[in-house]
Amino acid sequence: MDAIIAYLVSMRAEIGQIVGLSLTVSGTATLLASLVGIPLGAYVGMNEFAGRRLLLRVIYTLMALPPVLAGLLVFLLLSRSGPLGRWGLLFTPAAMIAAQFLLVTPIVTGLTAAAVASKERVIHDLALSLGAARSQAAWAVISEARTAIMAAVLTGFGRAFAEVGAVMLVGGNIRHYTRVLTTAIVQLTRQGEITLAVSLGVILLLISFVVSSVMLLDSDQFKFD
Repeated sequence: MDAIIAYLVSMRAEIGQIVGLSLTVSGTATLLASLVGIPLGAYVGMNEFAGRRLLLRVIYTLMALPPVLAGLLVFLLLSRSGPLGRWGLLFTPAAMIAAQFLLVTPIVTGLTAAAVASKERVIHDLALSLGAARSQAAWAVISEARTAIMAAVLTGFGRAFAEVGAVMLVGGNIRHYTRVLTTAIVQLTRQGEITLAVSLGVILLLISFVVSSVMLLDSDQFKFD
């Protein structure tokens, strides 16, 4: 144990860089996915339109999109022979963000749509009966479903932060550049450094706990009806 602690201390600068990149990539992907997924999910949850059922099926299917497939799609887009290859983004943090964005957006969209739909009929009709405009009624529905929407964002972040296959494929696990916690754990495991890999796994879990706690500081609001 002393040897492990000494190793982690000696590697604190690199570990700090890995943790920082992990948070930057996953946080950025989750933020972008939320900017797209929350409005889209709210619209789908509150409105009836042609093709809605099909769209929901597509969204729910993509919620289970295999990470390696998401990574492969981004890889094909950003490779030298791909349509975006001239940008030179493959094996960069930007490519990792793109792959995680593909994974997180359907999760945030689908869970937001479900959360809004569960509140829509009662809250929307009540708001209209009290004289609210349609936009105000829609905002009331979203506000009432905010706890579940926050849970959707946290679920998306958890998926991104713990993801390994896609970021390994498009990031390349390059030391000091695209290596994140999950890919570092894979690297250590392959090298037979199981105890150190477990130590990084504990760090990953602790960071996830801290991020969730910070996002849910107002714990009284985080309750399910």
